[in-house]
Amino acid sequence: MQETWSELLMADHEQTEKVIDALETLWRDKLPDPAMVAKALRYFSEFADACHNRKEEEHLFPRLEAAGIPSHGGPLAVMLAEHERSSELLAAFRELGGRVAAGESALAAQMVGVFLEYGALLKNHYWKENDILYPMGRRVLAPQDDAAIVAGIGQVEAALGADTRSRYQALAQEITQGTLEDLSAALDAPVLAAILNTLPIELSFVDADDNVRYFSHENHAKIFPRTRGVIGMNVRNCHPPKSVHMVEQILADFKAGRSQHADFWIDMAGRKLHIRYFPVHGTQGEYLGCLETVQDITAIQQLSGQKRLLD
Repeated sequence: MQETWSELLMADHEQTEKVIDALETLWRDKLPDPAMVAKALRYFSEFADACHNRKEEEHLFPRLEAAGIPSHGGPLAVMLAEHERSSELLAAFRELGGRVAAGESALAAQMVGVFLEYGALLKNHYWKENDILYPMGRRVLAPQDDAAIVAGIGQVEAALGADTRSRYQALAQEITQGTLEDLSAALDAPVLAAILNTLPIELSFVDADDNVRYFSHENHAKIFPRTRGVIGMNVRNCHPPKSVHMVEQILADFKAGRSQHADFWIDMAGRKLHIRYFPVHGTQGEYLGCLETVQDITAIQQLSGQKRLLD
């Protein structure tokens, strides 16, 4: 299925926010490396500004205005004003960054200060677009508008090169590699454990050697009861002999990359249970193990109509 215009633009946002966070971490306590400064200048000048902002200014914003969202006053006017301000900050970052990249380290602190202001503006701007402007656009634009915007996004990328998207994805990965922490890094272990135990889904994790390492909801009622004695046990010993061959096939397919999930659903004691298996991969794509999820979907199957957040 083809991605929508909002999905494409929000993917740009997500990628750029990761680059911002990585650079904020890198430059918080260390003197900026000239080579990394050069990469950052290239990314924000060529992608965040000349590519992403052009997609919006040339193909999204005019259609939003034509559909009744005014460009003077309201969310669209705010977005246009913030594009102008981001261009001003980018110009200052580019001027200082170019000199730092050329070896003028005395300007590093000033450059970082400008970048922090620029990055904060972009992140706040992206939030407004994701949560306010884009939902408005999805409500007012016609299907032909949606298709035209997607085509326009493709045209902007094509004008910058046949591999524009993959090229800047690779550059973003170069900048964030080894620096960007997973969002869970800020959570204490007890908080993370409480989150996992609060999910309406039971989790089990089997490591790359096929040994059980974790299961959630230890102190809660469980669909499939298990105790700590299972930890460290080979997963083959946790299943009836008649189903071991299926377990082995699922794991073999995950390790070989032949499958990205395995789904089952069964009836038990008047409940419909949905059981799913997923391969778990590390940041470099390495196989870390298998995640099993078990969910009682009986009530979900009975849902109809809508219930809004505050209903």
